[in-house]
Amino acid sequence: MNVIFDIGMVLIAWDPRHLYRKLFSDTEKMEWFLANVCNHDWNVEQDRGRSFADAVKLLHAEHPQYTDEISAYDTRWSEMIPGAITGTVDILEALHKNKTPLYAITNWNQDKFRETKLNYPFLDLFKDIVVSGDEKLIKPDAAIFELCLKRNKLTAAECLFIDDSLKNVKGAEAVGMKAHHFTTPENLRAELKSLKLL
Repeated sequence: MNVIFDIGMVLIAWDPRHLYRKLFSDTEKMEWFLANVCNHDWNVEQDRGRSFADAVKLLHAEHPQYTDEISAYDTRWSEMIPGAITGTVDILEALHKNKTPLYAITNWNQDKFRETKLNYPFLDLFKDIVVSGDEKLIKPDAAIFELCLKRNKLTAAECLFIDDSLKNVKGAEAVGMKAHHFTTPENLRAELKSLKLL
């Protein structure tokens, strides 16, 4: 069985609030900013490959009163990452020790991913990492799963995909993969044991 991991919120924690709590003293204003300015839909386009320079320029024009806060999404991006999710990293390392073929598919801006990868050596355990920003494809699009399969000569039915997003799990299942909806390292470990992978 090949095991394909998502990375963000499975192996590496990420939340813009880790940064924006430093920039906003008022929680309500911070939440409004993240819902209406540097929001999910805007950020997804960086995951799809748009540069952060272009993304920031766009919002500067729309929200000139938040120039510094918008720029921080780019210049202080690393502060959104508190660190690795150690329980899952332990599982990844155990699978690698067992010689399980390991792959990853991540929705992540290509430039920010390359910066992040330097800080997390366990990402080198993967045979291949499909990064949405490089491919201009994002989960749960079937095309990004199919790209991973084709590029690595994998059969969908022989793959287990792990993601914290239920819609991405359903996307993997739609192309024929087995899938696990990640909630905790403990639940993942139990699933892998039931599949005789650990």
